[in-house]
Amino acid sequence: MKVTGPTGPTSSSSSRAGKSAGGFALPSTGAAAPAGPAAQTASTSGVADISALMALQGVEDATERRRRAIRRGGGLLDRLDELKLALLSGESGAPAVERLSRAVREERPLDAEPGLSAVLDQIDLRAAVELAKIEFARSRA
Repeated sequence: MKVTGPTGPTSSSSSRAGKSAGGFALPSTGAAAPAGPAAQTASTSGVADISALMALQGVEDATERRRRAIRRGGGLLDRLDELKLALLSGESGAPAVERLSRAVREERPLDAEPGLSAVLDQIDLRAAVELAKIEFARSRA
């Protein structure tokens, strides 16, 4: 059986001259036919097939968007906890503030469920309030 590119496998009953048993052999250059329109079309369709596969990989479904939204919300809650622990222990909390600020700036998935979106709105609001309080305290000092 011989695979000839994007058209799929074809069975070949004839054997090529110079082919060793079970080995790899390049076709002889003297027997090669010039590339015609059919060969050019086959190579173009191969590129189109690859670009279609790449486009499909870029499409994300609802479960992936939901998973990313939950992961972002959990990350924000973790950063808020880090900030709380830093402030309660008497540290400056500057690294925790920076991580929280970075997490807030992350892109939020748009098509989340209404209930999940409401919870994420509350988490974003809490993080924004904490950042505003810290900024206000810095400006007064």
